[in-house]
Amino acid sequence: MPDGALYELERVCFSYGEARVLDGLSLSLDRGLFHAIVGPNGCGKTTLMDLMIGIRRPDSGAIRFCGRDLSHIPRRAFAREVALVPQDYGINFAFTVEEVVLMGRHPYMERFSGPSSRDVEIVERVMDTLDISRLRYKFVTQLSGGERQRVVFARALAQDTKVLLLDEATSNMDIYHTIHCLGLVKRAAAQEGKTAIATFHDLNTAALFCDTIVFMERGRVAAQGSLDEVFDRKTIKEVFGVECRVFEVPFADCSGKSPVKQVVFKT
Repeated sequence: MPDGALYELERVCFSYGEARVLDGLSLSLDRGLFHAIVGPNGCGKTTLMDLMIGIRRPDSGAIRFCGRDLSHIPRRAFAREVALVPQDYGINFAFTVEEVVLMGRHPYMERFSGPSSRDVEIVERVMDTLDISRLRYKFVTQLSGGERQRVVFARALAQDTKVLLLDEATSNMDIYHTIHCLGLVKRAAAQEGKTAIATFHDLNTAALFCDTIVFMERGRVAAQGSLDEVFDRKTIKEVFGVECRVFEVPFADCSGKSPVKQVVFKT
């Protein structure tokens, strides 16, 4: 496995019934970076995330995490390494905001025991960071879509893992909270060596925050690399079938890098 590789997927296939979603996908993702995964609807982005978190298992092929077969890693131990923010998290029971965020600490609690002072401290800090402390006693069923998504985001941050998987994690948030949440993730990768892997619909958001980008098409990797290597008109045209212009803008991203690449589409 390459030096620094965190995940390695080798010829992974997955189908829903007769419908093949991932078709021999191979991919290696290094530690300490913010990786973007982009592609058209139905290309397999969410299925890929489900496989990497262990919700689903591949029909064939191998998925390794830190050199170990993912299926051989105990679930409790894996939950201390990797957290997921899903794009659609249904919370139908009337849990309070504080209770949902505290769920992120469950991998660290012994069975039948309550939260420790450290658990409470982490939950308090995360709720403050995501500006949801004022909502702590509200039921999540009473929240707006954006507020609920911030609660789910906070639950993942409270899990305090080295790796964060984000599946369209800010799709319901307004622009302020999108920038705030993704900025937190970006800084954690740049300053603390954590790893983030996120799916995006918006190419400009992906380019603003991420270090590398993976283009998916028809269940396979179409291109992978740094923004300078693969974020260009030719790749976007081939993957999405749209004409565009990619240019650099003189704005610094949250890590101070300037300029940053952005794309404008021809209508």
